[in-house]
Amino acid sequence: MSLESHLAELQRKHGDLEREIDDALLHPSTDALQIAQLKRRKLAIKDEIEKIRVGATRH
Repeated sequence: MSLESHLAELQRKHGDLEREIDDALLHPSTDALQIAQLKRRKLAIKDEIEKIRVGATRH
């Protein structure tokens, strides 16, 4: 997988998680722990995206 396609896939996953979090917040029955886990996954993906971008600018 090329770096560009990997980055695009991560950005897609990040957006998907953002929508999933938004949907979960609209439902009062959603467990706060579940929302926290989704937010952690989203942050981990954001961190990975930033590492790729920083690494790409160094070369």
